[in-house]
Amino acid sequence: MTAPAEPADEAAPPEFPMRRACPFSPPAAYAELRETEPVSRARLKVDGKPAWLITRHDLYKKLLGDSRVSANLKLPGYPLQVPVPQETLQSVPLTFLSMDPPDHTVQRRMLAPEFSVRRMRELRGRVQQIVDEQIDRMLAKGADGPVDLVTALALPVPSLVICELLGVPYEDHGRFEEWAWAIMNHDISDEDRGLAHYELDQYVDGLVTAKESEPGDDMISRLIEFNRRTPAVEHSDIVSMSKLMLVTGHETTANMIALGVLALLEHPDQLAALRAEPELMPKAVEELLRLFSISDAGTARVALEDIELGGVTIRAGEGILPLNNAANHDARVFPDPDRLDVRREARSHLAFGYGVHQCIGQNLARMELDVVYSTLLRRVPTLRLAAPVEELRFKDDAIVYGLYELPVTW
Repeated sequence: MTAPAEPADEAAPPEFPMRRACPFSPPAAYAELRETEPVSRARLKVDGKPAWLITRHDLYKKLLGDSRVSANLKLPGYPLQVPVPQETLQSVPLTFLSMDPPDHTVQRRMLAPEFSVRRMRELRGRVQQIVDEQIDRMLAKGADGPVDLVTALALPVPSLVICELLGVPYEDHGRFEEWAWAIMNHDISDEDRGLAHYELDQYVDGLVTAKESEPGDDMISRLIEFNRRTPAVEHSDIVSMSKLMLVTGHETTANMIALGVLALLEHPDQLAALRAEPELMPKAVEELLRLFSISDAGTARVALEDIELGGVTIRAGEGILPLNNAANHDARVFPDPDRLDVRREARSHLAFGYGVHQCIGQNLARMELDVVYSTLLRRVPTLRLAAPVEELRFKDDAIVYGLYELPVTW
């Protein structure tokens, strides 16, 4: 007598993160998940633990607008993006990015004036000057052959801007750029990542300590003064806020500069539209932010209670990854979502997240991108790639997507 066949195992959940097959589009699996299972299970590559993926635009917003989820990466079940030993994780203070209200609210209130629309209007002239100076240097260097746009423009501009804002000596930019790379890289060793965190903490702590006795006209000094008038945080909190602004203030924008230029050069019809109608640039910035969604899983959360979402129950203590890149390619909101369209009304994109943790620096990022793209297209009308796209190295190994180099000529 033949024994009854055992039921087949359910398909194993996909591993996360997933790689992009096309540099301008999300991983192919996102589209299928969004239509068939918009709240689905995955297995984290970093530690093998399970997490929920949210791939639909409306569900993404619903989840991040829910007070029953936490950004606290110390909580059991939080889906880490890089390996961090538990003893290290529990010993370090939370950053502004990983706090929940009311602590998060206090620090956000301190930082908000530095990134207001009014403040960005005041800064725009200085950003324009920085961009022009870097393009001058790039053009001079280009006389000898192709130039790497990443090192010539994409990195220096946001680094110079955030250094001036914070009051950080720009001559130290090479050091904190290396620390930022180590902190955000998936594949670096625990020891090297820990060392980068330690050295950056020591560096920023020294800056804050110096400004406590000799303040200047910069963000760190204003945070210190704000806290003296209305005590709300400790010295270590100002160090943590400053460190976060320093790392995220240049890394994300630098990647978007390079990727945006690449996308425009690879879509000559869209580039021509911008040259013919420069007033389209604000829309183009939003569309490029939507298209790339470089911080795909930057809104990781953990459930504090059981939550019903999209017909699925997410249990308390389970990790959740609302995926920017999946939500921003939802055809219900953005028809033909994989197409770059500089005339698209893309302001409802989620590249800056959603809810109480929506990126506080988004006005600065938008302004920098507008100035860089507009100035580059105007001043270097014959700009073109100096290497095939297939030969470019993309940051598939990092938390924030981007390019390692972008060879250009003109």
